[in-house]
Amino acid sequence: MNMVHPSVHPIEAPPFTDGGAGVPPNRSWMKDVQGMPGTPGGLALRFSQFVFALTSLSIMASTTDFIDASAFRYLVAAVALQSLWSLSLAIVDIYALLVQRCLRNSPLISFFTIGDGITSTLTFAAACASAGITVLLGNDLRACKDNNCRSFQTATAMAFISWFAASPSFILNFWSLASR
Repeated sequence: MNMVHPSVHPIEAPPFTDGGAGVPPNRSWMKDVQGMPGTPGGLALRFSQFVFALTSLSIMASTTDFIDASAFRYLVAAVALQSLWSLSLAIVDIYALLVQRCLRNSPLISFFTIGDGITSTLTFAAACASAGITVLLGNDLRACKDNNCRSFQTATAMAFISWFAASPSFILNFWSLASR
């Protein structure tokens, strides 16, 4: 092993530029983790969020009596917002991949993190509320023959799957923001 020991070969510290003040700390940048904005994994997550939210929206909107329960109306609003958000960020990811642009600047990551946090929280809350109503209708009231319980359950399941796809996006963006 060829090691240099300071006692044998003293080495001077390099002089500070600017008198030591204003020297930026040596930061190592986080590598592009698949699932972050601007990566193929991030595009796949955005696309799956969009597909499942749009599926939930279309199934719920195809029923005639979703308007009777406020939880179902909330689900329609939440997955509509989730699908718009995911589609717009999927377009940004496609652009970033095509022009090979990095999407790791702090204001942009902050925007993605806040948007993902809001939309995923709304989608999760709406899916939970809708799941409660479907259990009430199906198991407690035994009113499935009067309602579209299968459609409600399917739309609720699609909303949960959309939330499962949105959670990694939020966590990775938050992690990237926190590691700066």
